[in-house]
Amino acid sequence: MKRVFVLALAALSFAGPQPPIRRLGTVRFAVSCAPSVRPRFNQAVALMHSFGFPAAIATFKDILRADPHCAMADWGLAISAWGNPFAAGARSAEQLQRGLLSVEDARAAGPTTARERGYIEAAARLYQNADSLDQRSRLLGYRDAMAALAAAAPSDTEAVIFHALAAVASANPADKTYAAQLAAGATLERLFAVLPDHPGLAHYLIHTYDVPPLASRGLVAAQRYSKIAPAMSHALHMPSHVYTRIGAWQESISANVAAAAVARREGAVAEELHASDYQVYAYLQVGQDRAAERIVAALPAVAARMDPTRTTGAAPPAAGYYAIAAIPARYAIERGDWTRAAHLTLSRSPVPYADAVTWFARGLGSARIGDTAGARTAVINLERGRDTLTARHEPYWRDQVEIQRLGVLAWLALAAGRNDEALSTMRLATEHEDATEKSAVSPGPLAPARELLGEMLLALHQPAEALGAFEAALTREPNRSRSIAGAIDAATAAGDATKAGRYQRARQALDAHADRPSRVAATRPKG
Repeated sequence: MKRVFVLALAALSFAGPQPPIRRLGTVRFAVSCAPSVRPRFNQAVALMHSFGFPAAIATFKDILRADPHCAMADWGLAISAWGNPFAAGARSAEQLQRGLLSVEDARAAGPTTARERGYIEAAARLYQNADSLDQRSRLLGYRDAMAALAAAAPSDTEAVIFHALAAVASANPADKTYAAQLAAGATLERLFAVLPDHPGLAHYLIHTYDVPPLASRGLVAAQRYSKIAPAMSHALHMPSHVYTRIGAWQESISANVAAAAVARREGAVAEELHASDYQVYAYLQVGQDRAAERIVAALPAVAARMDPTRTTGAAPPAAGYYAIAAIPARYAIERGDWTRAAHLTLSRSPVPYADAVTWFARGLGSARIGDTAGARTAVINLERGRDTLTARHEPYWRDQVEIQRLGVLAWLALAAGRNDEALSTMRLATEHEDATEKSAVSPGPLAPARELLGEMLLALHQPAEALGAFEAALTREPNRSRSIAGAIDAATAAGDATKAGRYQRARQALDAHADRPSRVAATRPKG
């Protein structure tokens, strides 16, 4: 039910400078709420900027208890209801209802300035007409409304930041010019130079540059964000998005060890699982299998603590379900343990693209050990997942599952001796993958399509073509262990001693602290 107030508005001035919010960063957001709640409002927005939505929601509700006329606190509740803007999935009916009710409450509270009405009406674009307008159209409407607000008040730093965030979150993954990211990045970098303690600027720069050609641009923000907001597990995790993109595996491990520990203390299970997925991915790149195995072994106990009705931390429950599926699948695939991959246990979830991770690993593993019946079963289940995502209006995840389906089909064809079909299908998968980007929910594909193509070409004794595929894979996923290993084999077989030596040196650097016996034996003297 909407809150209805009899308004007796006093002439309230905008908030002046506030002291830094300890351990969350510094935010100064001018609002016409009661002076007594303005510091708390800044704190709530700082929490939002680090995607600490449950804590932000609790703070906005506290503000409303102290000042029921603070329409912008209802705006904050509406934006927080949307959750992580980089979560590619469709928002639930419950989220949409909460967001729309908060917009209606904000309108009823009677915002006193045109600026505040602009914020509220921009938020409304996310929720209105959800029954007739698809999510992407509504997100673009919000982006455009925030663009207008920022243009009308260029000195309103928060409006400029929220517009840049919306522009990046709504960027088309098929646009390889990265025009939206580059424009937003220029704006955020300009502001970051004068507001170096702002959590949103550091956070959004990392997301802005979370694509292969731009990743190195996010390194400064990555190095600063965990220092700006060390109280937030998400702030500790986010630098690993940059570290993963540039192949800095030890830095990624350190970031996610810290993030998972804080998430565990917070009871943010999905956030802990999300950090653990990034952590396992990095461990496996440097051959630290024992550390990865400890996380795999602890996974059932962590997963048992996840309550999908209780959202804590920046990662939504879907990210937790994804990690539950991805962690054991990565452990099998990265180590080439195809029998283990073929027999992974399916942890059924309400998230079709999480279940698809397991079916992809099972299908790939089955095909590579010659179990064509198991591979066909996986293909059927991937088709079902793809079709379910289509019916649910989830185009991004539908396309990701289709890439996985094509990969399993290709290796199934190879297992059946249909070599030309195998190569053409695998190349089709690479074209699909090249036309998209990975989701922030994942550190990377379980097996990049071009890496799989390279391994297939090696199996078919085409080393020169295989080398090209591995090098293309390393352009998108730098310093990936399996791609480097494939490049060594391909270059050696093709007689390219220069490249073979280059990739051997890269592999030796990765294996400096490896405990995987086959890798250590290949790069260290015996005896």
